[in-house]
Parts: sequence; structure tokens; C-alpha cells
Amino acid sequence: MTAENIVRQFQYTRVLEEDPLLKRVVLLGKIGDADAILTLEKTYFTNITKPGDYLVEVSEIANNDVYHWGSTLTKPDSFENPSCKYNLIYPATETHIRKYEKATLHMVRETPEAYERIVKPYVESMKGDRLQWVRNILYNGAEAERILFKNDDYIILPDMKWDGKDIGSLYCCCIVYEANISSVRDLNESHIDYLKKIRESILTEIPKVYKSHGLLRDSLRLYVHYQPSYYHFHIHVVNSNFFGLANSMLVGKAILLDDIIDNLYFLGDKGYGQKTLCYQMKETHALWNLGMKEYSQ
Repeated sequence: MTAENIVRQFQYTRVLEEDPLLKRVVLLGKIGDADAILTLEKTYFTNITKPGDYLVEVSEIANNDVYHWGSTLTKPDSFENPSCKYNLIYPATETHIRKYEKATLHMVRETPEAYERIVKPYVESMKGDRLQWVRNILYNGAEAERILFKNDDYIILPDMKWDGKDIGSLYCCCIVYEANISSVRDLNESHIDYLKKIRESILTEIPKVYKSHGLLRDSLRLYVHYQPSYYHFHIHVVNSNFFGLANSMLVGKAILLDDIIDNLYFLGDKGYGQKTLCYQMKETHALWNLGMKEYSQ
């Protein structure tokens, strides 16, 4: 069954989240008997050299002196300038639904004790088959045609949130081969050289891939999430001029890779395992009801 046929079978149930600023809506529905999550997002304007040909059915709302504003439809091009991008998760699990559903955010202080007692057992439960898609990329040739660069330490490829075209919204994901690092919590001073090597490689290789776009190494923002979406260590690589990821890049979610490396010099052999981490958590996150609500600020 083609991707088009799968998407067209999507039957709407309810809205999980909508963001008018980012022009994005996340829908929960069914495909057959299975849950599915469909994200629709307006794409960026690219290669608009003849707006007179691009804009159709222009309707003025008002004008005042030199200022004019109104509404219009744009002429889509399914290859060069599509009007919308979609992401589909199917079949979707309850964990996927909780991740995408809009919910109240709280700031929590995860102490080393809370990590050992509450978070670490949860992390272990989220491995196994839940990470099969990661192993498919690393070892089984999945998404091979999308890989931008690989070496013995990592694979880097465009994130599913990026259309792969607009360099201004570049968003890539670096997935390491090292399976013993689930999150920043597993890092200590022994990983300093390893992380510095990966950092330098990313900042060297990605500008080479997009050399024709004039992308520079200081145009890249490298960070990790805590809590991450999945527990196999990965690094987010984003155009430093792009702010469309909003909450995903805020303090309380994103930690700069440079800051992690610098902190490890001070944290020693116990590393991030001895540190209290303050971060945001949705009420719908499984960890909230597993005990992390007790650690809200």
C-alpha cells in the first residue's frame, strides 16, 4: 500500500494540538482499527521570484496610506513549492499520543535519587522493540537514501520535521552507534573526547553537504533533549537562525552539546548521574504519574 493510500484512509477522531503561530495541527484518528497521528504543517515560502504569478485570488482587507493588507491563495507546486507537509505515525501507541497531545507543562527537579527510583526503570521499559526503528537506521539500511553522512561513531540524516529543502529551517538528527548511552544521564568525563570528536565532525561535514547554500559551521545549533523522545543517545542539529521549533528549543528541554561537554569536566566520573536536572514535563507524560509530580517545583 502506498503512502498516499495510507494517508487517505485516515479517519479523524480529535485534535491533539494546534499552533496558529507555527501553522501546525496534530490530529488523532484511525487507519483501520489502529490509532494514527497525522501532523499537518504549512510549508515555508521558497523561490518566490514572481509573486504576481504565485499569488491568486487576491482580496484586500483594508489600506491606509502606504500600508495595504488582505488575503490571498497561493499557487501550489507539488514538487517545488508544496503548500503543506505531513507527518504520520501509524500505528500510534499510547506513548505517541501522550507525547503529541497538548497538556499543562510543569517544571520538575529530578534529583539523582528520583532518577534511580523513578526514571531509570522507566527508561529501561522504553527500550527493546520500541527502539527497533533506530536499529533499522543504524544496522538494517532503513532510510539509507536519506543519510547525509556516516562514520564509525554516528549517522546523521534529516529529521522528519524538516522538508529537506529549505536550508533556513534545517533540522537534522545525529544518532550514535553507542548503545550504552540512553540519555545525558549516562554521560561522564570518560565521554568528553568522544563527544568533542562527534561535535567537530558534525560541524565539519554538514556544511560540506550544504556547501552550495553557503551554510557555515557557526550556523549550526547542536543540542540534546532531556527528557528525550526516545532513549538512544542522539543530537539535534538545527540552523541557528531557525526558531520554528519553539518549545523544543527552550530552556527546560534543550541542553547545548557544548554545555554538556564543559559540564563533564566538573562532574567527573559520576557525570550527570550525580546532578539534579530541572526540566519541563507534561501532565500526560508517563513519568508524571509514576512519581515525578512529587518533584514539581
